[in-house]
Amino acid sequence: EGIMAIGSGGPYALAAARALYRHTNMGAVQIAKEAMKIAAEICVYTNQQVVIETLPERSQEA
Repeated sequence: EGIMAIGSGGPYALAAARALYRHTNMGAVQIAKEAMKIAAEICVYTNQQVVIETLPERSQEA
């Protein structure tokens, strides 16, 4: 599935991301945001201040 998580809230975020990936049509960024929100609700060491950085898509010419 290509999903990974790290940190104290990682297992919660990973479980949430897997469920969202399998049962919704959300994109990667939206899944990451929602998974982190869920992890923050469960883990006292995880907060909701999240910065998501993305890479541009590769061109087909390269």
